[in-house]
This record gives sequence, structure tokens and C-alpha cells, in this order.
Amino acid sequence: MNIGDKVRMIRAKEQGVIVRFLSGNRVEIEIEDGFRIPVMQSELVVVSPMEAERFKPSGQAADVRDSLAPQRTATPLGTSAGQILSNVGLYLAYVPQNDRDVALHIVNNTDWDILLTVTEERDNKTRGLQSATLKAKTHSKLNEMYVMERFEQWPTLLFQALYFRPGVGQPARVPLVKRLKPRAQSFFKSKQNVPVVNQPGHLFQLDDEGSNASMSPQADSIKSALLESKSDEGTVTVAKPEAVVDLHIEKLMPGGQTGKSPGDLVDVQLRAFEKNLENAIASGMPEITFIHGVGTGKLRQELHRHLSRHPNVRFFEDAQKQKFGYGATKVTFK
Repeated sequence: MNIGDKVRMIRAKEQGVIVRFLSGNRVEIEIEDGFRIPVMQSELVVVSPMEAERFKPSGQAADVRDSLAPQRTATPLGTSAGQILSNVGLYLAYVPQNDRDVALHIVNNTDWDILLTVTEERDNKTRGLQSATLKAKTHSKLNEMYVMERFEQWPTLLFQALYFRPGVGQPARVPLVKRLKPRAQSFFKSKQNVPVVNQPGHLFQLDDEGSNASMSPQADSIKSALLESKSDEGTVTVAKPEAVVDLHIEKLMPGGQTGKSPGDLVDVQLRAFEKNLENAIASGMPEITFIHGVGTGKLRQELHRHLSRHPNVRFFEDAQKQKFGYGATKVTFK
């Protein structure tokens, strides 16, 4: 079993996804309603990706399935089966997980394969959230959740997308660049059934016809940069971090923390954690250890929440307990 595997309970009907390994041969799984529960590994079986294909519903269930499936226009006579059927239908969906949290889904309800990056913009600072390749008629859940109580503090999201479709004679498409920050009035009126995901959520279309007109000048410059041909590309280098990274604020800010609030200091620690984590993955390190201390436990909780949703993390565990107690976490990559 690995983090991200879909599993089903042997003695119950619940199923979910493994998000964390616990002590005593237990794992923490996230079930469909967003709750996380600890379960013994011996009480779980891994669900094969082929199950949905092999055990297709029939009769009335098939009718329900077909009614929920994304609608495709029938291919006209004399046209190629590879013809583009749907050019628009790229969405951002905020799907409620419980009364408190919403998860972010990117839905590709087009007939194109899409290479997508998502960046968070907050207080003139950017943070890369995720990159993904979405096949036609699929969706991807971002490794990020937002709290409804902090709706006004949600950041602006920047989406950049490249379109691809195999085959001869496929027309080239202009890359998509779109910024989106939901406003309360429009957000709470946008709830509907999310295509492909087939769950209720707050839905926003990213590739609507007016998207280019609504982009800021900065977005236009990014779009131009994407289209610009560059013959002399520099080599990108990634600084390989140390095997053990100390996140104590005294190490990160040796000059002192004058004028910094507790929230600012936590942000400094989280940014250092994310930078070293991504650099460790990019440089091919098999594992890395973060020293975060015990304190109130907030920093440890935030690190573990991020790690439990990272697609490149195999598992993580408390490290060097004799020396740090519960103040260090060891991360092993896939």
C-alpha cells in the first residue's frame, strides 16, 4: 500500500484514499465525505484501477450513469473519429468536503489533453500549487484545501494551460492564461453539479469566450512570453538541500524577527519547508528530514497536512525520536 492508493474496508462499506501512515500497522484514509479515519492495514484491500471498467453497471444503474456522463455531440457521417468534438469546458470547481473545508478540482471536460499549472498569488507573492497533465474528460484534485470561514482571505489563482491532441491535421491552439478570485456574491450563486466529478460544487469556467478580454496586462505579458520562441535557453539548476533541514525560526532568520507577527513567522517556515521539499524532489533525493520542533504543534500539523496530499511523497514519519521527540519528520519520496 502507498499514499494515494484507493482502498476499501473489508468489514464495512466505506472506501477512501490513503493519506498517511500511522504507527502500529495503521493508515489514515480520507473517505468520500472528506473525513479522515485511522484503520488497520489488515482491514483494507487496495481497489484495482480496472474495477470500474470490468464491473460496469447495467439496467437502471447504467441509465443513471449515462445521464450523468459528459454529453458529446454525435460524430457526423463522413467525418473522422478523431475530430475535435468539444473545444471548451475547462473548469475550476470548489467542492465542499464538510461544513468547514472545500477542495479544489480542475475539470477538463474538453476533447484536448491539457498541460496545466496553478499558481497562488497573495500579497504580491506567488506560490506554485500544482502542475498536472489532464487527459480529455478527466479531472485532478489539487493538493490544497481552503477554509470557508476565511473566504475573504482566499488568494487569486493563476492558471496557465497548453493544449495538445495527437494526430495529423490538428489545429494549434493558443495557450490559456487566466486569473480567478471568486467574489462572495458570484461564488454562492455558482453551486451546481460539477461535470466529470459528478458532485455538487461551486463551478467556474476558465476557458469561456470572454476570458482573454478579462485578463490583466500582466497576464497578457505572460501569454506573450509563452508564445515567444526562445533559441538560447539557459540551464535551470536546482540547489540540493541538506539531508536534515532545520525549520526553527532562529535558523531561518538569524538577524532577528523584529516586526514579524507569529503568523508571519509561520509563513517563513512554511515557505522554507516547501522550497526545500520541492528542491529535494527535483534533485532526486530519496528522503529528507525536517526539524520543526514541538511547540504548539501547529507547524508540524501544517507540514503533515501538506505531505499527506503531495503526489511525490511515498510516506512520512516522526524521525530521531530519541533526539527530537515529535519535533522532526522524515519524508521518503516515490
